[in-house]
Amino acid sequence: MYNVKSMKAEEFISHEEILETMKFAEENKNNKELIDSIIERAHDCKGLSHREALLLLDCDLEEENKKIFELAMEIKQKFYGNRIVMFAPLYLSNYCINGCTYCPYHYKNKHISRKKLTQEDIVKEVTALQDMGHKRLALEAGEDPVNNPIEYILECIQTIYDIKHKNGAIRRVNVNIAATTIENYRKLKEAGIGTYILFQETYHKEHYEELHPTGPKHNWAYHTEAMDRAMQGGIDDVGLGVLFGLNLYRYDFTGILMHAEHLEAALGVGPHTISVPRLRSADDINPDDFSNGIDDDTFEKIVAVLRVAVPYTGIIISTRESKTCRERALRVGVSQISGGSSTSVGGYAEKEAKEDNSAQFDVSDNRTLDEIMLWLLDLGYIPSFCTACYREGRTGDRFMQLVKAGQISNCCHPNALMTLKEYLEDYASEDTKEKGEEVIKKEIENITNPKVKELCKERLEKIAKGERDFRF
Repeated sequence: MYNVKSMKAEEFISHEEILETMKFAEENKNNKELIDSIIERAHDCKGLSHREALLLLDCDLEEENKKIFELAMEIKQKFYGNRIVMFAPLYLSNYCINGCTYCPYHYKNKHISRKKLTQEDIVKEVTALQDMGHKRLALEAGEDPVNNPIEYILECIQTIYDIKHKNGAIRRVNVNIAATTIENYRKLKEAGIGTYILFQETYHKEHYEELHPTGPKHNWAYHTEAMDRAMQGGIDDVGLGVLFGLNLYRYDFTGILMHAEHLEAALGVGPHTISVPRLRSADDINPDDFSNGIDDDTFEKIVAVLRVAVPYTGIIISTRESKTCRERALRVGVSQISGGSSTSVGGYAEKEAKEDNSAQFDVSDNRTLDEIMLWLLDLGYIPSFCTACYREGRTGDRFMQLVKAGQISNCCHPNALMTLKEYLEDYASEDTKEKGEEVIKKEIENITNPKVKELCKERLEKIAKGERDFRF
């Protein structure tokens, strides 16, 4: 039985409802009148149901598909403008007791290098990330109650926040660790995390259990209900994601939207972010062993329809994807990207030897953070290291209210410019600095509030003179 407000995974992610949705979309994918009516209504920027969204994804009509992409770009501009938030993953440990068949960290893999960062290692890693210019991290760790207990994660978070190097500081730590208890989520909240992120991998229960044959992650319901427990533990910013390539993409696309609908209906706040990773090769893992891969055109359309269906959420794309693919996805909906990333444990302070491979997956975009910054600036984007909303308490329903009302840009735009200015002063190459200064000069004039514009100008001058960490 499908019940969006139920706290039982089998009811808010109903297999029968997904199958009926897929049948509905298949039967109507050439229904121009119905598709046009959905596109027209989506211009109100209030989102779409999972059935409406899958119909747009399945749409075979060229003219309507053009309208969908145009609408996605329009909605992205309205909610997020040309700002792109920057972050980097930090892998703490690859010890894991699960048997996930698509991940090289599975416990049966005896030839991958098993590593766990000490607190001294973390200081080196975070210092290297600060020297790049990063302000926002996403912590990653395998599931292992002996090697990676919650106490270890909490200690790592405290260490990261305490590290101050030159003008560097990590201002927001997001956490991507295994599903856990309400009590542990409460501890993470008290430690000052930003967003709690957990990928579902696939919403198809039977296939999920096959992909996770052993370990605590085998429990589909416990994993799927993790976000409910996180919110009950006080974490009001959560991030969803599926790993495209494991299961049929239409099924998981529908599932992630049903999950978003559930969070909003049952807990009052939809997902802060949605991630769209695709399966990639890694030690002991060959993507060709999985038959559900999707091409770049389908991937781009998934991003576009997600932007139309959940206008308020941030969409994340990592260095799993190539420069070309990321450029396409940025255009139609992505608002956060990683840069200069390492997926190895201890991969920032020192380059890992090939024989010591501890990476979770192969990176497709190997450019440095500065190269990505210049690329974004050349494309007309404003790379942002802003963490102001989290630090000012604009999280959860407060953040969503501002986004849905179209008011968040009053804070985000000047904050993006000020954090870009910090990067240009402290870390940028000459080419990036020159281009960045041009962008700031142009974009400062797009701040519509006269008082905010003047104050932003004053703060930019102070940043040039050595002051740091201003925010609206």
